[in-house]
Amino acid sequence: MNIKKEKEQIDVMSPLTWAYIGDAVYEVFIRTHLVNTTNLKPHALHLKSIKYVKAKSQAQILKMLEETLTNEEKEIVRRGRNTKNHHLPKNANVKDYMYSTAFEALIGYLYLNKRKKRLDEILEYSIRLQNLNK
Repeated sequence: MNIKKEKEQIDVMSPLTWAYIGDAVYEVFIRTHLVNTTNLKPHALHLKSIKYVKAKSQAQILKMLEETLTNEEKEIVRRGRNTKNHHLPKNANVKDYMYSTAFEALIGYLYLNKRKKRLDEILEYSIRLQNLNK
């Protein structure tokens, strides 16, 4: 897919826009990882993927990642965490949802800015962190 926005345009987007695309990028990454590393049937793949993409898991990942983030990435996370969102999923508390939105915003921001190497580092690190916590 071809991203047609310039960095200056991406920088002024709403953090919820970053999180919107980041949610999709992370979901595809997790699904691809599970297809590559398991032999599960689709329903089992779905159930396993939920464990990775739920708000509580993403919030935990972000908290463990924070010390490895650059100042720019920390600012993206801060903006994502503090943005007003009037939607709350039924299975998440407000704090976890704020942190998961921040995590998705970071993923989306890196993706939109075509920072593939850094995005891949964070995504791979998130898998390692999730596997440690099981």
